[in-house]
Amino acid sequence: MKIAFEIPGKATPKARGRTVRPKNGKVRTYTPEPTINYENLVRYTYWQKYMRTKFPDDAALSMDILVFHPIPVRTSLKKKVLMKSEQIRPTVKPDLTNIAKSIEDALNGLAYRDDSQIVESHIRKYYSDVPRVYVEITQIG
Repeated sequence: MKIAFEIPGKATPKARGRTVRPKNGKVRTYTPEPTINYENLVRYTYWQKYMRTKFPDDAALSMDILVFHPIPVRTSLKKKVLMKSEQIRPTVKPDLTNIAKSIEDALNGLAYRDDSQIVESHIRKYYSDVPRVYVEITQIG
């Protein structure tokens, strides 16, 4: 089985949990709002296309992620052409592992039982006029 879908907009990396120590002494940890919002977008995008599709609980999975960064506004025409032809690739933040973590965690319990089922992953960054993330998950074997 193979599924593929596209998440619109800029990729948002998984942010670390934040800890707050109010004056009452009780420590509270929370997930930053941009991470929550992006994971909800990933879930919703997957759910729209594959409502009831879920990989078996014991399936080994491969995940391919293509991240398309927006081309910076103040880029020369010559550089834009090189960026679109993949001769110049993004070396800017966010880093790939944090983007992948956001997507993997968002799909827990929805596309698969747990992201520990992912045994193989390929993640790449490119420039594009349309920022988005393309995700393809394939069952191995």
